[in-house]
Amino acid sequence: MTTNYLPHVYIAYATLALALTIYLARTLAHHGGVFLESVFPDDPRLAPAVNRLLVVGFYLVNLGWALMMLRAPSAETVTVALETLARKLGVLLMVLAAMHFANLLVFHWLRQRGRGAPASPAVAG
Repeated sequence: MTTNYLPHVYIAYATLALALTIYLARTLAHHGGVFLESVFPDDPRLAPAVNRLLVVGFYLVNLGWALMMLRAPSAETVTVALETLARKLGVLLMVLAAMHFANLLVFHWLRQRGRGAPASPAVAG
């Protein structure tokens, strides 16, 4: 009889994904608030509201993606189980990083636009 370590992978992955999501959401909300205040300087209520909306969206996307990633092939050895867990967490973190940098790019663009920065030069053609 072989042992399937997949239930252990599921429990560890779900626990770590939830803990990472909560930690990252709190960190991003705390430090992102200062950045959003510079993006929306005209209305002091707007930055906290956008920050809360971003946190809710972060939870929805991250937990949804984490749940979609839950399925895995069988893990009959501890080594395969650890590799499966590491791969799942790695993909989750890479998706989160991509989302984070995309958000930073959008808000940087909004801040530049709000400051009246000149638009990108047109391509000569």
